[in-house]
Amino acid sequence: MTLFQFDFIKFGLKDLVDVLIVSFIIFQVLKLVKGTRSVQIIVGLFLVAGVAFVAYWFQLEGLTWLFSNLTTFGLIVLVIVFQPELRSVLAQFGQSRFLRRFVTLEQRRSLEEICRASLRLSELSHGALIVIERGTGLRNFAETGKELNAELSAEMLITLFTPYTPLHDGAVIVSGEFIVAAAASLPLTTNPRYRKLYGMRHKAAIGVSEVSDAVVVVVSEETSHISIAYDGVLHRNINKADLRDRLMEFFKK
Repeated sequence: MTLFQFDFIKFGLKDLVDVLIVSFIIFQVLKLVKGTRSVQIIVGLFLVAGVAFVAYWFQLEGLTWLFSNLTTFGLIVLVIVFQPELRSVLAQFGQSRFLRRFVTLEQRRSLEEICRASLRLSELSHGALIVIERGTGLRNFAETGKELNAELSAEMLITLFTPYTPLHDGAVIVSGEFIVAAAASLPLTTNPRYRKLYGMRHKAAIGVSEVSDAVVVVVSEETSHISIAYDGVLHRNINKADLRDRLMEFFKK
């Protein structure tokens, strides 16, 4: 089906769909790298592409030969450099927006236990980092810690984050109604917005929320404030009276 034609150029429905898909992919990539160090890398790539275009246009054989032979290696380097961003994009594409709108009874119970534990840990000024799994699996992070597979309860969480106990340092991974692992290591955010403002616990919370759809609860050991990290953004100083509703709100997003 041809939408319009100008001389020898035809633009049909298939071409329109093609352009829309490519535009959507480019938009998502640009939105993902906005505010990260990847922006500088993309600017550099555009400059290299400009030099390559000039080389081909003016038939500069030396530069043309160089760019032709570096293309394959360049693709491999790009995959390595943009590995965190690519993983995040693929994870987001695999999530179902429809299913995320509902919170089951079991999930509500789990969130209630996490709220109770967070409030108590805040009162005790004990630091905590609780990662709640959603659509994206967190097994690779759970494997860095101690496997538990224990039934989730506020008392268990409080015990795990009690200072000087063997598993208090690191993150707790929660999946459904179970504590999958404790003392797990998480990736730190590379977003310059948070580089100098927060400690390791908060940076780790933001980092894991950048590469997954997890909801992360952070209790500050210094200030006793409760924060929630979601989708690469840290929401600070959550009102304790509204913690349950805020957590439910983030979990349904």
